[in-house]
Amino acid sequence: MPTISLIRSTASLHGLLVGDALGSQFFVPGNRQALTGRTLPPGPWQWTDDTEMACSVHRVLAAHGQIDQDRLAESFAVHHDFDRGYGPATNRMLRLVREGGDWRALASELFDGRGSWGNGAAMRVAPLGAWFADDLPMAAAQARLSAEVTHTHPEAVAGAVAVAVAAAVRAAQDRLTPGRFVDQILEHTPPGMVRDGIAQARRLLTIGDPVLAAHALGNGRAVSAQDTVPFTVWAAARHLDDYAAALWSTATAGGDIDTTCAIVGGILGTRTAPPAQWLRLCEPPPGWAEVQPPA
Repeated sequence: MPTISLIRSTASLHGLLVGDALGSQFFVPGNRQALTGRTLPPGPWQWTDDTEMACSVHRVLAAHGQIDQDRLAESFAVHHDFDRGYGPATNRMLRLVREGGDWRALASELFDGRGSWGNGAAMRVAPLGAWFADDLPMAAAQARLSAEVTHTHPEAVAGAVAVAVAAAVRAAQDRLTPGRFVDQILEHTPPGMVRDGIAQARRLLTIGDPVLAAHALGNGRAVSAQDTVPFTVWAAARHLDDYAAALWSTATAGGDIDTTCAIVGGILGTRTAPPAQWLRLCEPPPGWAEVQPPA
């Protein structure tokens, strides 16, 4: 019998996968009209590195009940598919880990020793937040551990913490207001640019236009945590009970669409399933991930 943690985490993973796969389709020039008209692009929708890495997070949690950093680094490296859209630094790092390199040294040495502040730790972490939905401090602590395997910069870590807490809050709490949702994320997100951006997102909740919100908050175009996570928190907060509306709103803002949609999909998928037709259009999860189909 699956535990409630596994059920929640798997639901989040399905939401993340669909968001990632849908968002990735809008980088195809022929599908731009589908985004403008909010019509579904033709399938199959292929997922990217966002889903591949999230599957490793999910699998480690299913096996160990918490983040084992060594096992997570190993899973990232073993299942790394170069063609899934990884960034150059991550491609190099995971190749070196496969060749016997120390992930701790490799992650901390990135970008002249500053570590990566990219959005990669945030894009994959929602299933972890769903797993620890009943313990927000634990969700934040485990998100930090999951981030550090590839992203040691404080902003990247803060982005992962914020997304994990967002997923945890949505998974465990019903009848949320947008403001209360964001307030709980702010309570657990470390100080810095990511948190400042989320505070600004809180002030922009009355704005309904995702393009205007993204103009103020970023849309992932810079591929940094601080340019990605605040907008995804805004988009999730604006559509807490409507997965489809949230994903269309997120995609409309442009930028790193597969990642922003993956984050929002993972947060909302904890409680609101993607439309069945969307699931059918998606490429299934990788076989190694051993993810059960949605009920």
